[in-house]
Amino acid sequence: QVRLVESGGGLVQAGGSLRLSCAASGSSFSLMGWYRQGPGKQRELVATITRGGFINYADSVKGRFTISRDNAKNTVNLQMNSLSPEDTAVYYCYKSLQGLSYWGQGTQVTVSS
Repeated sequence: QVRLVESGGGLVQAGGSLRLSCAASGSSFSLMGWYRQGPGKQRELVATITRGGFINYADSVKGRFTISRDNAKNTVNLQMNSLSPEDTAVYYCYKSLQGLSYWGQGTQVTVSS
């Protein structure tokens, strides 16, 4: 059973920064990343990172967010800078392993104007 536990969400003013962390169980030979779901919106990709370090960002976060992972600790992090109210969402940690997708419980990020 794969388990993902997120931490680091909260309330921040526009222009501020937050760092999200996710601790995962199961094999580290997997794709990991972050998705988000804003109010009244569908869940969308934020960023993903392979075990080898290949990264994919959504256009909306390029240059502001940085994803990283520690394969030894089986963790993935998301550094979010220059936050705007449009970034307000529940952020979900994601792991893809052997064709299956796993999700964390989500952590709320709220950016005030």
